Amino acid sequence: MAASLRLGRQGVLFGFRLSHFNKCLCATQPRREHVRHFSRSPWILGVSPVKVEMPALSPTMEEGSIVKWLKKEGEAVAAGDALCEIETDKAVVTLESNEDGVMAKILMEEGSRNVRLGTLIALMVEEGQDWKQVDMPPPDVAAPPATDAAAAPVVPPAAPSPATPPKPATSGPLRLSPAARHILDTHGVDPKLATPTGRRGLVTKEDALNLLKTSPAPKATPAMAAPAAPSPVPVPAAPPPPPGSRPNIPPLSVPGKPGAPGTFTEIPASNVRRVIAQRLTQSKTTIPHAYASVDCDMAAVMHLRKDLAKEQIKVSVNDFIIKAAAVTLKEMPEVNVTWSGDGPCALDSVHISIAVATDRGLITPIIKDAADKGVQEISANIKALAQKARDGKLLPEEYMGGSFSISNLGMFGITGFSAVINPPQACILAVGTSRSELRLCEDNQTLRTQQLMTVTLSSDGRLVDDELASRFLDKFRSNLEQPQRMALA
Repeated sequence: MAASLRLGRQGVLFGFRLSHFNKCLCATQPRREHVRHFSRSPWILGVSPVKVEMPALSPTMEEGSIVKWLKKEGEAVAAGDALCEIETDKAVVTLESNEDGVMAKILMEEGSRNVRLGTLIALMVEEGQDWKQVDMPPPDVAAPPATDAAAAPVVPPAAPSPATPPKPATSGPLRLSPAARHILDTHGVDPKLATPTGRRGLVTKEDALNLLKTSPAPKATPAMAAPAAPSPVPVPAAPPPPPGSRPNIPPLSVPGKPGAPGTFTEIPASNVRRVIAQRLTQSKTTIPHAYASVDCDMAAVMHLRKDLAKEQIKVSVNDFIIKAAAVTLKEMPEVNVTWSGDGPCALDSVHISIAVATDRGLITPIIKDAADKGVQEISANIKALAQKARDGKLLPEEYMGGSFSISNLGMFGITGFSAVINPPQACILAVGTSRSELRLCEDNQTLRTQQLMTVTLSSDGRLVDDELASRFLDKFRSNLEQPQRMALA
C-alpha cells in the first residue's frame, strides 16, 4: 500500500514536470520561429537576383539596342514570357524569359543603344521573394563606369591563350529546340558541342548562337614586328602665297551650326544599317561580280493571272518570278551553290531570299523549298514574311540560310538595274518593270506588241561563269514564259 502510494506520487510528479516542460516548449517555439524568419528576411540576407544579360540573337551580333520593355518592375514573369524587344544587326527580336520569377530592376532603359553582349540589362527574383529588396550586383558585373583614359596606366595586353575546341557538354540524350536545330544544321555545327541552358537540358536558340560565336577561328599568322620609326627630319616651311591669291583651304564643316559653311547633321546609324554597310562593302570588295541580262515575254503570265483572278486567286507577277527561279535552280543544281572559305558548297534545298525594304534597311526573308510550293502558297508566304519584316518581328531562321536572292524594283518603275550579291550566295536576280514594245514577228514583215521584262543576273565569277549564267537565264526565261510547265498546286 505504501509502495503503490509512493509510485502514484512519483507518477503525478513526473506528469507535472512533463506537462510543464511541454508548456515551456510551446511558449518558446513561436519565438524561435520568429527569430528564424527574421534572420532569413531580405533585410538581413538580401535577395539573390537572377541576372538578365544582353544575349546573342544572331551569329553576327556583337551589340544590341533596347527598343521597348514589355515587363515592368514588380510584374510577374513566367518562362517563355516576352521581356523586351531588342534591335539586333538583322531585325527587332523579342527576348523571352527562361525562368519564372518577378521583374525586380531594369538596368538598361528603353532607347539604350550599342549595348555589348553579356551586359547586364535587368534583374529578376524568384517567386515569393521581395523584389524591392533585390541585391545590386557588384561593380565588376554591372556596366563599368566611365574613367579618364589619360589617367589610366597603359598595360600591355596579355598574350591570348590558344583556342581549344569546346568539349561536349552533355553525355545523356540530346534535346534541341527547333530553332537551335535549324541554326546548327544550317552552319554544319555538331549539336553535342552546345552547352544547354534550358529546362531539363534543352539546347535553346541562344545556346546555338553562342556556340557559333565561340567556335574556334583559323589561327592568324603572327604579324611582323614593325620597324623602328626613323628620326623626324625637319621639313622647311611652305612659302607664303603670293599677294592677292586665294588659299587652297576647304571650308570647315560644323555639325548643326546654322549659317556655317558645309553644315551637316549627324544621324546615328542603327545596328541593321551598320551591318548592311559592312556586308555590302564585303560583297563588292571580295566577290568578283559578273552581270548578264535577258528580256522575258510576260504575255502568258499576264493571261494566267487574269484566269486565276476569275477564280478569286490573287497572285502577283513576283510570285511567278520566285517560282520560275526556284524551278530553274532545281533543274540546274550547279547554280544552287554558296562560297565558303575552302570553296564551293552544293546546297540540298532551294530557299529563295526576297529583298524587302523596311524603315531600318533592306532585309531578305526566305521562302523555303520554293520549288515544291505552288504560286498561291508562295504568295501567302511572302505577304506574311514581308509584313513581319516591316514590323521587325522576323525570327533568325526566317532570314538566314537562303541559297538565291531576288530583288524586284519593277513596282517603282525601274526598267533594269544590277543588284549586289548577298554573300555567301552565288547569285542575285534583279527584276525590272514590264513594258510594251513593238517587235517584228518571225516572218519579219508584221509587227506585234510584246510585254517585256528585263532581268539581270549578278553572279559570283568564282562559282558561276558567263556560260553557266547564260544557260540559267535561258532556262529561267523558258520557265517564266511557259508558266503551265510549273506546278501551281
